[in-house]
Amino acid sequence: MAEEGEESEKIDAYRILFEILGIVNRIPHDSKLSVYPTDSLVELRAASNLILSLNPVLFNFSEKLRQLADSIMELQSSKPVVRCPVSFVTHRLKFLEVSRLVSAIESEIQMFVDRELLLNLKDIISMMRNPTKSADKPSPSEHEAELLDKMSVLQKRLSRSFDLNFQDSLLRSRIFSELEWILRNQNLSKPLREQAAICIIALLLFNKDVFVGSIIDGGTVEALVSMGSCCSLLLLSSLIKAIKSPLVDELESSGSISYIIDYLSSEEVDTRSMALYCIMQIVHFGRKEAVEALINSSLIRKLVELQRMGEKQPLFLGCLTRFVVQLEVGEGVRQRDAKILKVKILNKVREASACEAEFAAFVAEILWGSSL
Repeated sequence: MAEEGEESEKIDAYRILFEILGIVNRIPHDSKLSVYPTDSLVELRAASNLILSLNPVLFNFSEKLRQLADSIMELQSSKPVVRCPVSFVTHRLKFLEVSRLVSAIESEIQMFVDRELLLNLKDIISMMRNPTKSADKPSPSEHEAELLDKMSVLQKRLSRSFDLNFQDSLLRSRIFSELEWILRNQNLSKPLREQAAICIIALLLFNKDVFVGSIIDGGTVEALVSMGSCCSLLLLSSLIKAIKSPLVDELESSGSISYIIDYLSSEEVDTRSMALYCIMQIVHFGRKEAVEALINSSLIRKLVELQRMGEKQPLFLGCLTRFVVQLEVGEGVRQRDAKILKVKILNKVREASACEAEFAAFVAEILWGSSL
């Protein structure tokens, strides 16, 4: 019961912080405006007292709220006087002080909220890692809805502009390893694992330099490939697009490319389509060795089979031509090597064709849609 009371107080404290942020944002930021809402000043002072009573550790923050309320009052009383340059300078300085305090308070509120979000996430994951058999405690599956919600909030937070303080909190919390544990845990639901992968990609886009090594060296890529769902392949494609050739090299060295090719034979059209999209990303960003591995595998035969389905399933129309075009316009293979590889592709197409007439049709389409 004591823990529930503390948690309730903490929730109240952060709800109040959000309200204060709303109050702060209602304060005019334009130095030409001299009228501030009186109710905002009252709420600021009341919130300052309440925050301090709930958590004495936030004394400095409470003081900033009081300072802001006082500075706004001083700003209102220092209206510029015509033909008095000093009054204009004083008013401007007061306005800059208000702006400084507003910025500091917004930043501090965001830090509190970010810290609480990461702590809550880690607490939920910890309970899922170490489930108790107590009847009073929810089962791991009952944590999933709350965890999905928190990860969705984290994803939205990461989509905002870069924040050095938030990056520091992310690294201190080691949230990447926690998200990767969810992604790799096959006992958890697919939506939960996919949301964890979405957050991992959001971490990468938040700061590629910091998180790219963890993704390449960790188990994220392997987990996405093994899941083999439409969503996981889409997320894998997003990683390839973000990291480019280093990730393709990892896929090639780990043997994961063969699994992606196998998904081209999936019974689900969406999975086949997304596997094809993933292959296109690989050939676009991959180096010569990775593309050569694709060509020497069963890929070209599968592309021929998919192209035959084109009339019934338009998603796969022209997939051979699209593959060759991606090879030519891609970033990983030089033009000279691309021409050599294209000849190998045509040889593979000949082997997979049912007859010379079909081969001739494929060749015409490939040559028409490319630059050779």
